[in-house]
Amino acid sequence: QVQLVESGGGLVQPGGSLRLSCTASGNIFSINTWGWYRQAPGKQRELVATITNFGTNYADSVKGRFTISRDNARNTASLQMNSLKPEDTAVYYCRLVLGGMGDVYWGQGTQVTVSS
Repeated sequence: QVQLVESGGGLVQPGGSLRLSCTASGNIFSINTWGWYRQAPGKQRELVATITNFGTNYADSVKGRFTISRDNARNTASLQMNSLKPEDTAVYYCRLVLGGMGDVYWGQGTQVTVSS
């Protein structure tokens, strides 16, 4: 079994920055993909960014503002969010895809609120 623990959410003013982190623990042999998703009230969960050992992928709405990174030695992924906008307000979830069988795990979610 694998557990994901997220941290770093909160309230920030428009134009501000936040950094989210997600750490995995448990039975981990290798990690294929880390991802960050978000879900705003009344909307479907959407992809924000993903990272593999070969590259990154971003939603158009966050390109140039958000940066996803991973630390393989610490089984951790981070999402640096700059120039935040009110429309970035959502619960952010990290997602992990293990190597091998491709098991998928989700974090518990962390609230990000962008408001003046």
